[in-house]
Amino acid sequence: MNTVTATYAKQNFGACVADAAKQPLIIEKSGRASVVMLSYDEFLRLSELEDADWLRRAEQAAAEGYLSAEESDNVMKKRFAKAVKNLSA
Repeated sequence: MNTVTATYAKQNFGACVADAAKQPLIIEKSGRASVVMLSYDEFLRLSELEDADWLRRAEQAAAEGYLSAEESDNVMKKRFAKAVKNLSA
């Protein structure tokens, strides 16, 4: 994967599109990876993989059974507390 600055991407958009058609292109802003430019075909491939994963998860959940409302509430409270803790860090 190639990496370019946001300034370079702005000034050389056509070249970046051509590069991204071959392989994903990381665009950095302020020295940190900010976005990835990729071909439409690669985007579709990744979307299909994600859809298949969510389908697998849904099928697995259906086979294993669902959480009760209380269990679901407890899971969400734990996740929320963890997210708040991570924001504070």
